[in-house]
Amino acid sequence: MTTPSEAEPPRDCPICPRLVAYRAENRARNPGWWNGPAPSWGDPDARLLVVGLAPGRTGANRTGRPFTGDHAGVLLYETLLKSGFAQGAYDARPDDGLALIDCMITNAVRCAPPANKPLPQEEAACRPFLAARIAALPRLRAIVTLGEVSRRNVLRALGARASAARSGHGQTVDVGGIRLFSSYHCSRLNTNTGRLTPAMFEAVFAAVRAHLDAAASDRDDEAACAGTRARA
Repeated sequence: MTTPSEAEPPRDCPICPRLVAYRAENRARNPGWWNGPAPSWGDPDARLLVVGLAPGRTGANRTGRPFTGDHAGVLLYETLLKSGFAQGAYDARPDDGLALIDCMITNAVRCAPPANKPLPQEEAACRPFLAARIAALPRLRAIVTLGEVSRRNVLRALGARASAARSGHGQTVDVGGIRLFSSYHCSRLNTNTGRLTPAMFEAVFAAVRAHLDAAASDRDDEAACAGTRARA
């Protein structure tokens, strides 16, 4: 089985020259920031994995926690709290006491890219870490992909083609026993223009919750039937 250490790149990951150079540039300007691959964060027994695009320069690249310190994190963590996948309070810093429940967050590309746009070769280079992260979650049943970069990389990490599922907000597809839920990214651009509203975003996580509850109920029924047969 894949170990959690295989799912996380080293702090000074050397694989992508452009991202390494951008990391060095950010370290020179802001030596107190995290300035490295943003590690996955959350419950190691999670049934839900949320996959973003890449760390924001002043978000996870600064704080070291996914979606922490930038605009996108506000809607994401508020929604996770409302849907029961988090507890505590989000205060845009990694020591705010927030905890994820049955949920983990990661990114398709772990290092902050210039202009928030990773190159295709950088996506491919980082994909083994995404595949390992997925494989290291033994109870995983659902993945929420935030944006097109996340969607296509998750599909490829699962061994499917990027065209195996329709793009667009609210789309779902089952791949290898895991249900993928596609969402527009919770970026400032999408929320400020109304392309993604809080109600649209909350509906995705409500659908995830319903799916996980149904799966748990099915397993309980199977266990009860097995117990009945064993006693017969």
